[in-house]
Amino acid sequence: MDARPVVVWFVLAILAAACTSTEGGPDSTLVSGASTTLAPQTSTTRPATTSTVATQTTSTPTTVIPADQLEVAAYPVPAGSRPHDVAPAADGGVWYTAQGSGRLGWLNPETGDVREIPLGSGSRPHGVIVGPDGAAWVTDGGLNAIVRYDPDRDETSVFGLPSDRSNANLNTATLDSNGRLWFTGQNGIYGVLDPTTEEMEVFDAPRGRGPYGIATTPGGDVYYASLAGSYVGALDPDGSVTVLEPPTADQGARRVWSDSAGSIWVSEWNAGQLSRLVPASGQWTSWPLPGQNPQAYAVYVDESDLVWVSDFGGNAVHRFDPIRQQFDTFALPSDPGNVRQILGRPGEVWGAESAADQLIVIRPGG
Repeated sequence: MDARPVVVWFVLAILAAACTSTEGGPDSTLVSGASTTLAPQTSTTRPATTSTVATQTTSTPTTVIPADQLEVAAYPVPAGSRPHDVAPAADGGVWYTAQGSGRLGWLNPETGDVREIPLGSGSRPHGVIVGPDGAAWVTDGGLNAIVRYDPDRDETSVFGLPSDRSNANLNTATLDSNGRLWFTGQNGIYGVLDPTTEEMEVFDAPRGRGPYGIATTPGGDVYYASLAGSYVGALDPDGSVTVLEPPTADQGARRVWSDSAGSIWVSEWNAGQLSRLVPASGQWTSWPLPGQNPQAYAVYVDESDLVWVSDFGGNAVHRFDPIRQQFDTFALPSDPGNVRQILGRPGEVWGAESAADQLIVIRPGG
């Protein structure tokens, strides 16, 4: 099979039928990004009471590839999958959560082939990350459990939440520097699972409902965003949390990610903007997304400290350069696309068009 990209608008004509395995090459197009420079807004709040992080805000990217040299490729997944989150796999593939069909999917970018693993009756997976051993960790709201899939052994392990924590609406997870898995539940909880002992603790979140995105800094600190609570939480290893207030009221902090210096980037859904917190100083800086009525959903910082954010309002993914204070905009191949999460590896930025049953990747064109 010829796996070279073809024109992206043929994607919808080759969407795979609902099944556990499909074949088909990627579909792609060369995208010219529209560049926008916007003035930041800066304020300061008290610093987070977490371990020491670097004081610089970000490192200077060694190379910024011009937007018109990047292309967007789209890969169909089985119809009805409604892919939610993605995670590049250790073997070169890409994991995704098939929220619509209750499965964990794996895509081969070289061939477009897909394999899906059923997670159990009632499964509704949300987030997926990859552990250091290559295993996929899934936050499954339907099962109300953390699920681990070992691809080497083809084994699935399910870690259910305590019986008094039903319907947590599990969202996302991250591994800390000690290998413990922290997770969020939008119905008002966050928790931690020790994979070695299989012990789990679940905590009530400040302000109740809202915990959503969660991430770990290079220094090992863990932060989460509360969508309904409109704050960022800094977690201590004992499970206590410090509430950090973004300067924009009711901004709807949705997801968080760290840059190489330990600064926290926040996608603010209600405000339609991207914000950065420097924990050591407590300084916040915010940038409105380009376009009319933006809705910032996912955020991810790549290996060059460039920040990627998905925009439901603009049906796009934006790349923000903190050094040049500039946005580049990449239109999504489907309308609507609804990219709810972004993750990557060097040279590739991945997302999932949950409304179109396909994964996308932004990378240099060939």
